Amino acid sequence: MKKLFFVFGLTTLLFFTACKENSTAQEVTVISPEEVYNAVRDSGNLQLIDVRTKEEYGEDHLETAQNICVTDDDFREKVAKLNKDEPVYLYCRSGKRSAKAAQIMKEMGFKEIYDMEGGFLNWDSQGLQDKN
Repeated sequence: MKKLFFVFGLTTLLFFTACKENSTAQEVTVISPEEVYNAVRDSGNLQLIDVRTKEEYGEDHLETAQNICVTDDDFREKVAKLNKDEPVYLYCRSGKRSAKAAQIMKEMGFKEIYDMEGGFLNWDSQGLQDKN
């Protein structure tokens, strides 16, 4: 009987341990350029990351964005310096590289990740402001 009770207790413990809430992002949220615009406008201290190359960033970028290129070897090292507990907003040219960056950051434990749908091209086509 003791053995049966022990097995039942261990099974219950494992079940609840496996079902506990994970503290990292469960998914990446794709949001519209307008939603990014509203977030930028409403928050002065926003983690807005342009994951394009330095050259692309130099041509034009969102005013408050910092440039951390997802294809650079030190991408993980640089994003590790960001606050994982605060929301992070990502964009690239069309949405492909930012999706890749979002997946890497999810694996690194970032809790709230937003990826701008259609990237900078979509932002620009909608005539939104806040560009540098």
